[in-house]
Amino acid sequence: MSFPGTGLAKGLAVTLRTMTKKSVTAQYPDVQPVLPPRSRGVIALLEENCTVCMLCARECPDWCIYIDSHKETLPAADPNARARTRNVLDRFAIDFSLCMYCGICIEVCPFDALFWSPEFEYAETDILELTHERERLREWMWTVPAPPALDPAAEEPKEIAAARKAADKLAAATAAAAEQKGGAE
Repeated sequence: MSFPGTGLAKGLAVTLRTMTKKSVTAQYPDVQPVLPPRSRGVIALLEENCTVCMLCARECPDWCIYIDSHKETLPAADPNARARTRNVLDRFAIDFSLCMYCGICIEVCPFDALFWSPEFEYAETDILELTHERERLREWMWTVPAPPALDPAAEEPKEIAAARKAADKLAAATAAAAEQKGGAE
């Protein structure tokens, strides 16, 4: 059985307890927060790796990535070869007023051109200024932290183990062929 007013007494007890504790509010502009490693801030672009495949723009659920490009013909290195064409990036922009920071564009990029940057101070007074072009995205690339080091005690990846096994088998076959050729002479 509870007595009338016990809820009020419990509430006052909580209030008195919290009044005696020191406040832990961080004064943000003066004191920078300590961010966890690999935190999501904005998307950075490594322009050299971008092949203008448009996967990031196609997979983006918000359609906030804008890419423009043109084709450029490269002359053939050999007179008998044909000329090559390649896509040249003209514009790469992300509208951060639409972006929901899901990271799908980073995950689908097959050439590692997009990365998470821990930068989070990019507020603008006008919403139209939240569309950042490739120059600004490139600036954020230098704030991307290095990936965590591999665990030296970890098991070797299966792909590398298979490649090493194939290379060892090929080296053994080459050595056996060279030995057989040397013995035949």
